[in-house]
Amino acid sequence: MIKDKTKRAPYYNIGQLRVDYWNKLKIETAELGRCQKGSENENNHKNKVEELLSDLKGVECYFASPGKGRMRKLENAFSNQEHDSLSHMVAETTKQLVGDSYRSNPDFIDFDEQSMESAEEHDQHVSVRKNHFEVLFVDDISDQEEGKLRHSLRGLRTPNDKFTYGVVVQRSFQDVMIALLFNHNIQAVVVRYAPPYLSKKITPLIKPYIEKVTKLDFSSIPETELGPLMGELIKKYRPELDTYYVTDTALGHLKDSTIKGFRRIFYQTEDIQELHLTIMRGIAERYNTPFFSALVEYSQKPTGVFHAMPISRGNSVFKSRWINDFGDFYGRNMFLAETSATTGGLDSLLQPTGPIKKAQEMARDAYGSQYTYFVTNGTSTANKIVMQALVKPQDVVLIDRDCHKSHHYGLVLAGAYPVYLDSYPIEEYSMYGAVPLEQIKTKLLQLKDAGRLDNVKMLLLTNCTFDGLVYNVERVMEQVLAIKPDMVFLWDEAWFAFAGFANNYKQRTGMFTAKKLCDRYSSEKYRAKYKEHIKGLKEGEQSLLPDPDKVKIRVYATQSTHKTLSSFRQGSMIHIWDEDFRRKTENTFLEAYMTHTSTSPNYQMLASLDIGRRQVQLEGFELVEKSIELAMVLRAKVNDNPQLSKYFDVLTVKDFIPDQYRQTGLKEYYTKNAGWNRMEEAWEKDEFVLDPTKITLYIGKTGVDGDTFKNKYLMDKFNIQINKTSRNTVLFMTNIGTTRGSITYLTNALLKIADELDDEVKSLSDKELEIRDKRIYSLTQEVPPLPDFSYFHHSFQAVPGVPGGNLREAYFLAYDEENYEYVPLNDVLSIMEKGRKLVASTFVIPYPPGFPVLVPGQVVSEEIINFLTVLDVSEIHGYRSDLGLRVFKEKVLDRHMITTSIGGMAIGKKKKQLI
Repeated sequence: MIKDKTKRAPYYNIGQLRVDYWNKLKIETAELGRCQKGSENENNHKNKVEELLSDLKGVECYFASPGKGRMRKLENAFSNQEHDSLSHMVAETTKQLVGDSYRSNPDFIDFDEQSMESAEEHDQHVSVRKNHFEVLFVDDISDQEEGKLRHSLRGLRTPNDKFTYGVVVQRSFQDVMIALLFNHNIQAVVVRYAPPYLSKKITPLIKPYIEKVTKLDFSSIPETELGPLMGELIKKYRPELDTYYVTDTALGHLKDSTIKGFRRIFYQTEDIQELHLTIMRGIAERYNTPFFSALVEYSQKPTGVFHAMPISRGNSVFKSRWINDFGDFYGRNMFLAETSATTGGLDSLLQPTGPIKKAQEMARDAYGSQYTYFVTNGTSTANKIVMQALVKPQDVVLIDRDCHKSHHYGLVLAGAYPVYLDSYPIEEYSMYGAVPLEQIKTKLLQLKDAGRLDNVKMLLLTNCTFDGLVYNVERVMEQVLAIKPDMVFLWDEAWFAFAGFANNYKQRTGMFTAKKLCDRYSSEKYRAKYKEHIKGLKEGEQSLLPDPDKVKIRVYATQSTHKTLSSFRQGSMIHIWDEDFRRKTENTFLEAYMTHTSTSPNYQMLASLDIGRRQVQLEGFELVEKSIELAMVLRAKVNDNPQLSKYFDVLTVKDFIPDQYRQTGLKEYYTKNAGWNRMEEAWEKDEFVLDPTKITLYIGKTGVDGDTFKNKYLMDKFNIQINKTSRNTVLFMTNIGTTRGSITYLTNALLKIADELDDEVKSLSDKELEIRDKRIYSLTQEVPPLPDFSYFHHSFQAVPGVPGGNLREAYFLAYDEENYEYVPLNDVLSIMEKGRKLVASTFVIPYPPGFPVLVPGQVVSEEIINFLTVLDVSEIHGYRSDLGLRVFKEKVLDRHMITTSIGGMAIGKKKKQLI
């Protein structure tokens, strides 16, 4: 029995708590201002205000704004019983914080300085919006020294600065880590002197939100080594931040790891102006967008176009009497930036040497890869590029069957032999989970026993899946590399582009794990561990650790940037961490890139990839956290509201992931009675976890199927777009563009649908109620069994009796219409009962679930036909209801089997002659 060891909290994160407590304080101080002096009511509100001020003081000490000065002002107003003034300041502060407007004019509420700016200075600041950030200083200094530091840095500002920053000082190691966890607005960290380890500021209120910090134990490390250690941890938890180290240690005595661990090292005697300018320069470099800026500059040049594209500069649009509304809709800048030019300040995507190259290098650094390539025709193309670059005909690829169809077509193009892996079924909701690690290892060992391990080239998995299942990437890669040390991994992260910018998520991404394993396997510590591990193995026992002398880290991740980050549609990236890339793969990769990439890429799309990178580097940590928070809020809204929970359930972790894959026992993220579970341990240890931004709503109790619910209710009545449906579920997802208003609107829509269902039930006759009950029973109880992959027909098997099939050969055999025939679906089972094996000649892909239930060369099974028969979807690619299922003719299979056998014999003879 797995015990639920997770801790619970009243709010999902500190941001949610912070906003709620300021709103509570606003209400209480307003009530306090209206109370009669000396009344019992006044005393009650005083006690509540005092408690809230104390709680917020323990939170706001980790932020520069509103800052300690504002908190002191509030406390002074409260102790002096200036209740009206207190209420006004709290209301103003809450408004600024909730609306984030302080970031364009933070000085308006910065009370840490001795004097406030004048009204004229304030108006001047407001009229010019400046991006604001915070700098974390690590130093055990007095309040007076802190004030002097703030004053000195403020004095270095100039009107021409593009950015402004506030200062937050932390005086202990733990407080630094808490600030980095809480404060999204920190963009730079300056470690000045070695601080003490333990915090004196941790309050019971924040304890549930700092498990990641309290689990760290570096208390035994000398204080002189805590500064460099901070640099390492900041790169782990907030790698986007600029880090600086201020020291007195002579250069000759500084460790190489310390020198490399910080962006720059300063000495105490150096002018603080140099530090200020370096901080501003660091932000400016991340703010820079090489290609977007080049495109903006190009669009402003007077240009004569004697090239392709009449639409360039808008000439064919704005001169037209018939399509000028098109120009009005998109605006002139869109057309000014439309060009075929690759010179004049621009660049070529196919062979970049200028701003596109620089933009890809900056994306590489942001996403933690060794190489990054932009793709302008979607991740479908990115997948085919990687497949063609890395695998050749007759290579074996282990691939999850329910991956995106582009991978299956990529296998056809490459001529590789797929070994299909089945995800565990979630039959109650007509969907699949993910592929268990044991199944992957079993297939690999079967291939090893058959002498086929050298032919295995790639493991291809979708992470995260459409429905939000996320692999333990480190565990998968480590245990697979123990069997096949040169395995290439392709992680399809189409729905996971945002994951590199959240603490829990990033540890389950391909690039983060690749670097981690690369560092691990090259260390002497690992080499010693491996030797001990090998000594303890029994004869014939498979090692669970890779051999450091043989292992190669070769990881590719394809990413639909446009799905979860700011990019125009089809904007995608390929991220690479491959130790053999320059030596083995670069040429074939570039050839594949040339094969599939347009010679006329969309510049607006490239610019959006560049600008999207800027965004995630400067505010990705905050935006991703907020998107997760809003997903959690929606879960709580549905769970807590009796009218909603009457018809809808948000599926939880335990609904998606069987017990054996949840080693920590986490069952759900939220319950009404217990509050929020902390999910950090599960994301660190469990085989599979559920991405909370994917919210699957179970609608079986409504009596309405998923497709009807999407079209009739959500789209037609409320214009709400959703991600996916199954027979009895609809999938919502939050992203960095989701707002609180969006969540409120969706909640309101669901409430109205619930009310409408109530009214409908009341109006039904007994017979109609009986029909409705049958629909509900069908959706909740009569679940169609999900079929596994059957097997390839023996004439299309790569090696008889060994996993792997010749998908390409079967696919192209069906190009001749004489080779296939159609069999009505209702006749298939009876034909199979007579002993005939039916073999699919095409992909059959129902939407939903959106993956092949049949591939060319696959034997049709009874389970697959039963599934297709009961599947109530309107769209099945590769199947025509008027004609039936397309299968190979028997005589074609017989002829092909003979041809294949003769070909195999000829190849064998040729090999003998060569020997």
